[in-house]
Amino acid sequence: MKREKFDIITDSCIPLPLENIDTDQIVPARFLKATTREGFGENLFRDWRFDKDGNRIESFVMNNPAYSGRILVAGKNFGCGSSREHAAWAIADYGFRVVVSSFFADIHKNNELNNFVLPVVVSEEFLSELFESIDKDPKCQVTVNLPQQTITNNATGKSEHFEINGYKKHCLMHALDDIDFLLSNKDKIEEYEQNKQK
Repeated sequence: MKREKFDIITDSCIPLPLENIDTDQIVPARFLKATTREGFGENLFRDWRFDKDGNRIESFVMNNPAYSGRILVAGKNFGCGSSREHAAWAIADYGFRVVVSSFFADIHKNNELNNFVLPVVVSEEFLSELFESIDKDPKCQVTVNLPQQTITNNATGKSEHFEINGYKKHCLMHALDDIDFLLSNKDKIEEYEQNKQK
């Protein structure tokens, strides 16, 4: 999985104004046999994107060429259901860097962070207005500023502050996973261990 440092992203959005999207809808269980993260993007929302014969369902938003971008905007309670990390793998592998919702299931939220996707929690009012802006103009853009922890609907100019764990913020901004973080602090850890033994 390619990792990029996360700073400020300005991009258009793909809207999915449905509540309670669960991890089985994000990536169906029959695709969970693989043990590596590559290739999961092609099965993201598989049963909504394709029919049983593998034909594209043209009415689904991700098959509509009017919509594009690295920001997925979803309804309340995104990522509920099972705790499968494959759902976050699929979102990341497809190319999304940000998922915006008014509420995330906790385990899925953490899985996204561990896979370098930023889950941004916004108010119901902000989410509703964002869906309206995208509906009016599929090319409308959103700016997500991780250093400042703000999200801005560029169509209206309205912004909100979002919360993120300080450690996860650091990891996203420096493209570090947990092991990378530990290795980057190897000298400090060794110094601590030596001082502890004195």
